[in-house]
Amino acid sequence: MERTYKKIELIGVSEKSYEEAIRNAVSKASQSLRGLDWFEVVDQRGKIIDGKVTQFQVVLKVAFKLE
Repeated sequence: MERTYKKIELIGVSEKSYEEAIRNAVSKASQSLRGLDWFEVVDQRGKIIDGKVTQFQVVLKVAFKLE
């Protein structure tokens, strides 16, 4: 079985957690891309305001199967 994938980069954002940021990015991407198959987290960062963490950001590489 031959498979070819395209890999793209996404940035997911959440006010709650890195996990939710991942889920947000994958969920949004799945609305316009078919065949999503796997992801890898390549970077994590966050935003701080007044000494408090206010946002979680995750950079993902997401792959989907080409038809």
